[in-house]
Amino acid sequence: MTNPTKVGDVLGLFLVASVGTWLLVRVFYGSLPPVPVYAGASLYLVAVVEVVTAVIVRNRIAEHRVGTGLHDLNPLTVYRALVLAKASMLVGTAVVGVSVGFLVYVMPRATTVRAASSDRVGAIVALVAGVAVVAAALWLEQCCRTPKDRDDERSR
Repeated sequence: MTNPTKVGDVLGLFLVASVGTWLLVRVFYGSLPPVPVYAGASLYLVAVVEVVTAVIVRNRIAEHRVGTGLHDLNPLTVYRALVLAKASMLVGTAVVGVSVGFLVYVMPRATTVRAASSDRVGAIVALVAGVAVVAAALWLEQCCRTPKDRDDERSR
């Protein structure tokens, strides 16, 4: 059994990623390659996979079809989905932090520096993709909880 992801852990990672990226971009921006628009696009696929997985897991748990039977969802599969949710939440949070740190440096320069203007679009695409992954991961993590866990949480 794993504990739910702590908000403090996610916020800490976000702060470290955003401040660290801002500092690095501030020093090395001139030598960085351009940020392509498709840089964060692969994360959209991860978000879709997690949403589909969340729907399947949620439905199977609601129907009490988790077990070792022929048409049941194996408990190890649910656990693997939970691990995927936790890992991708960290990756998504890091991407959001990196994007925010990058955008904090680039946005004020976007009107005067052509490279900053084109880099802004790629960073925004990555930011939205990171947010989508974090949201999907949070929902998947919630869907992996057993009804007993949900009842215990409501009684607190």
